[in-house]
This record gives sequence, C-alpha cells and structure tokens, in this order.
Amino acid sequence: MAGVAGTLGGALLTQRGAEKAKRRELEMAQTLQEARESRELRRSCYTELHRDARQFCTALSRHLYVMRDRTPGDEDVQALESAKDTYRDRWSEALMIAPDGVVAPAREVNGALNRVYGQVKRLEQGNPRSGETLRSAAEAQHGVWPLIADMREAMRRDLGVTEASAADHVAETPSHYGDSTAVLRDFEEPDRTP
Repeated sequence: MAGVAGTLGGALLTQRGAEKAKRRELEMAQTLQEARESRELRRSCYTELHRDARQFCTALSRHLYVMRDRTPGDEDVQALESAKDTYRDRWSEALMIAPDGVVAPAREVNGALNRVYGQVKRLEQGNPRSGETLRSAAEAQHGVWPLIADMREAMRRDLGVTEASAADHVAETPSHYGDSTAVLRDFEEPDRTP
C-alpha cells in the first residue's frame, strides 16, 4: 500500500510541478508581450508627438512670416489653430504614456511652444506685451528646435534606440537647425533714423 501511495504521490507532485512551470512560462510570455505592446504604444506616441511638435513649431514660423508680409487671413489662422490643437491632443496622450525621463524634456517643448504661440497671438491681435515684436517671437520660435531635439533624444533613449551621450547631442544640435542669424534677419526692425 505504501508503494502505491508513493507512486501516486510522486506522480501528483510531478504533475503539480509541471503545472507550476507551465504557469510561470505563460506569465513570462504574457509579461514579455505586455512589454512589447507598451514599447510599441510609446513608440507610436513618441513618433506622433515629435511630428506634431515639429509641425506646430513650423506653423508658428509660417504664421510669423505671414504676419510680417500681410494681415493673416482666416485660413492662415485656421492652419495655426489646427496645428496647435493636433499637438495639444498628442501632448495630452504622451502625459499618460511617457515616463518621467521623457515627460521632462517634452514639458520644456510644450512650455516653449505655448509661450511662442501666446506671443504670436498677442502680436496678431495688436496687443503685444512690452518688448514683444515679430523679431522676439521669431527668436523664441527658433529656440524651440533644440528643445524638440532634446525631447527626441529622450524618447529614443527610452525606446532603446540610442545611447548617445548628452554631450554628443549638444555638439550636433546647431547644425540641424540652421543659422539663427538668417532667420532673425528676416525679422529685423526697419531703420527709423532720419
């Protein structure tokens, strides 16, 4: 009787051990799948946030040039508002998905874009704050590009795409966004000396 009980008990222990191993294997597979899905969700969000931030920044630049050359029409205003709204929606999504290491530089971009947008709208409405000119708005808008690059690098690090050091990035940033003096020449104040 003891031999039969030992044989049955051994079989039962083996079966339970196999079930535990199978359960652990399924849990590990599920954890890996969830990590892949999370990474893919972040990658998609980051791609869209980066694109929409760039498009909003470009729309601000375009709007400044329109304001320099003429009074913006309804379609000009609508193009800027559409870029802003699209970016705002993407920013809201990123706040729910991105880790702190990405949210911090993205918050810098968000603040800078909103400050430039505020300047542009005040100038457009003829109600600028002290010191606000097309040139100061163009300077501020041009200063957003390096912030967008910083945000992009944080996103790439989070996704494991790059491990470049911050020093490498700082060294390359100016060449990506052109000569700021060229942009600023476009918005020079006219010489008012008699």
